[in-house]
Amino acid sequence: MTAVTVLSGPERRRRWSPSEKARIVAASYAPGAVVTDVARRHDVHPNLLSHWRRQAKRAASEVGGELKLLPVTVTAPGNRAAASGSIEIELGGAVRVRVDAAVDEAALGRVLRALQR
Repeated sequence: MTAVTVLSGPERRRRWSPSEKARIVAASYAPGAVVTDVARRHDVHPNLLSHWRRQAKRAASEVGGELKLLPVTVTAPGNRAAASGSIEIELGGAVRVRVDAAVDEAALGRVLRALQR
């Protein structure tokens, strides 16, 4: 049986958040992943996923680097700050960035790119 998504109201198109797009694009770059399979799994047209992939490559080239997908490890919170909706991003061994759930994604992206230089 196939699933059907019904969009009610005046909006006829689904809106994807930047974090959702990034997650789907990252899945499409996984070893052995096929773009059409990833698109189908996330209910996205393959052309749209390919467009997002091009945007990600273009954005990476604008900051002078190549597209890098970093591994993410989810661990149990070790303190109350992590349990209240914050995340800690470790870049290498010495650099850590801790942000809460209200962080602006664009600003965080600029900070992370600056720290990687």
